[in-house]
Amino acid sequence: MIAKVTRGADVGNLLRYLYGPGKRNEHADPHIVAGYRHPAALEPVRRADGKRDLRLLAEALRSPLETMRRSRPAEPVWQCSLRTAPTDRALTDEEWADVAEELMHQTGIASRGDPDACRWIAVRHAEDHIHVVATLAREDGRRPNINRDFLKARKACQIVEERYGLCRTAPADRTAAPRPSRAELERAQRAGLEEPPRVALRRHVAAAAASSDSEEAFFAGLRERGLAVRLRFSVRTPGEVTGYAVAVPEYTNSEGEPIFFSGGKLAADLTLPKLRYRWTDGATYRRAARPRRRTLGSSADYAERAAAFREAARVAGTAAWQMRVLRDPGVRADLAAAASDVLHVTADITGNRELAKAADFYDRAAREPFGRLPPVTRYGSALRAVARTLAVNNVGCCDRREQKRDLTVDLLFLLANLVDLIESAAEHRLAQQRFAQADAARLAARRLNAVQRRELRPATPVPPRVAETLEEGRAMARLAAESFPVPLTDGLRPAAAPTPHPSQRPSHRKGAPRR
Repeated sequence: MIAKVTRGADVGNLLRYLYGPGKRNEHADPHIVAGYRHPAALEPVRRADGKRDLRLLAEALRSPLETMRRSRPAEPVWQCSLRTAPTDRALTDEEWADVAEELMHQTGIASRGDPDACRWIAVRHAEDHIHVVATLAREDGRRPNINRDFLKARKACQIVEERYGLCRTAPADRTAAPRPSRAELERAQRAGLEEPPRVALRRHVAAAAASSDSEEAFFAGLRERGLAVRLRFSVRTPGEVTGYAVAVPEYTNSEGEPIFFSGGKLAADLTLPKLRYRWTDGATYRRAARPRRRTLGSSADYAERAAAFREAARVAGTAAWQMRVLRDPGVRADLAAAASDVLHVTADITGNRELAKAADFYDRAAREPFGRLPPVTRYGSALRAVARTLAVNNVGCCDRREQKRDLTVDLLFLLANLVDLIESAAEHRLAQQRFAQADAARLAARRLNAVQRRELRPATPVPPRVAETLEEGRAMARLAAESFPVPLTDGLRPAAAPTPHPSQRPSHRKGAPRR
């Protein structure tokens, strides 16, 4: 069951829509199934012309606004649509009434046993969904607390899913990236774009963050990609950067200005404080000498690019083994997050859209719930180090056909071990009972396997026994990992990973659950 919460100013217009024919005459037999009083006492009567007289119901819902102790809210009408999955059975009116009451109780708008709760109704005009309407004014003149109402609505949906055996949906744990709005989708379609700019920007920012080891390199990487970057400065400390926003210069609003998206609007882990935490704490395990950007085209550069692929494949294979045998949840969380960096960089430097889609799917599996940050460990830092090496050496660029053929083999080695790592991350999320994240990881692994099969088709000139060699390479990576549990990356310190003090981490969003 899914819930969509909206706000409005006029309950009369909303009632006319709910009791009307709908946009496509889809409303059939609209009627109240639950409310602050018995449904029969709230149901609007029919007039002589057969239409409903909604004036009394609208006035009854507006009435508490007149006795509020403070000024009324600008949008006092709270509306939530609840819809079951197409595979779910049709619920009865009594079951839908229970669903609506659970929603009101979980959100705190009308808790069970509260005589001064807000006035509300639930209207059903189809088998698979209802609309719950409430006025945000209590009978005692106070406002209800609706902070994080969308998370509370999600919790109510999960409760009734288990109660009535409905299709289970993912929790609202902020592991999924914000989806483009309907307006964004329609604007992108009118502009002839393949995807909304929010999606492309999230991919660019994730790849730039994975390719960088500092704030300066990150912003420089965004500008090199042709993106418009706008910095947010502190009001208290002039000159201090507190955030950023990015935009595609060609994607503009009605006034011709670029539409900017902040890091938090792209994904919970792409805010500037959280990126700084990754770069600062990761410096403990960073390579002493940074890879130097090289001029493409020489055979020596090609050899280094191929070596970077092979090193990335080896470290990914080691990380997959560590994900399975190391029991520290912090290490596993850091490995899962770092795997996203490698996948984003690989998709970015190769320009493969299927790899980019796999990276998009895996993003949810890589994040911790509610925007929490996993501790930065030497294990995850080894993966991030090879991601930066791949980005700096531009390993996706090859001029000679035979070199591209050989480099494809090295890419397949890396993809094979990434599949192993992502499948290990899926097992980890499944053990945590985070089923949506486990599904996201498995879907990403299937995408990567599809890319491998496409590259191994007979039409592609690859050396013989590549498929067997890939499995042998994966086995060799496991053997190396068993002999050396700590990743063999130059510059890694053997000391234990320090545990960050809570005060060193960026503050969480107000109202978000804390550990």
